[in-house]
Amino acid sequence: MSGQETGSGGQEAIGEAVARTVRALRAGHGWSLDELAGRSGVSKGVLVGLEQGRGNPNLGTLIRISDALGVPLTRLVQVEEEPPVRVFRPERHVVLWEGANGGTGTLLAGSDPRPSLELWRWELRPGEVRESDAHVPGTKEIVYVEAGTLTLWVDGRTDLLDAGTAAVFVGDRPHSYGNAAADDLRFVLAVLDL
Repeated sequence: MSGQETGSGGQEAIGEAVARTVRALRAGHGWSLDELAGRSGVSKGVLVGLEQGRGNPNLGTLIRISDALGVPLTRLVQVEEEPPVRVFRPERHVVLWEGANGGTGTLLAGSDPRPSLELWRWELRPGEVRESDAHVPGTKEIVYVEAGTLTLWVDGRTDLLDAGTAAVFVGDRPHSYGNAAADDLRFVLAVLDL
């Protein structure tokens, strides 16, 4: 079950930031659109639209592009110099996934460049699932369940994590987060992308 992008007021600014950043990084690698398409598995048409600030790529597409370019996802959606302390106030948090029943995946903060660390807040409504492709080799994830029960699938293994439970797992294999319970689920996720 895949989510879709949000339509929040900051989406246009995020689209412009993604367009500028992808163009600059692709040019820095000396890659054509065809080469980035081949490396990322994202169609050339989607990349053209993205670089022109059109379209509304989903989270999976943005992850494939960031992996291909060798940068963390935060580098695509938040363009700034790297000061000694970066503060991510609530208005800068970016909802990058919306579930069919109203759940959200919000990128709270992230470091740049690799190795990178991302901090996410997830809220899944009953029945929602967020499927994730395998990230780049060596990626690790840490999850902490604040409320509800998280069904965590990693490379064919299923674990149920209740509120107050934390887990560390490999993110370089297919994995999913789900809420099979009747109550809302809230969890915090950190992704270390080596």
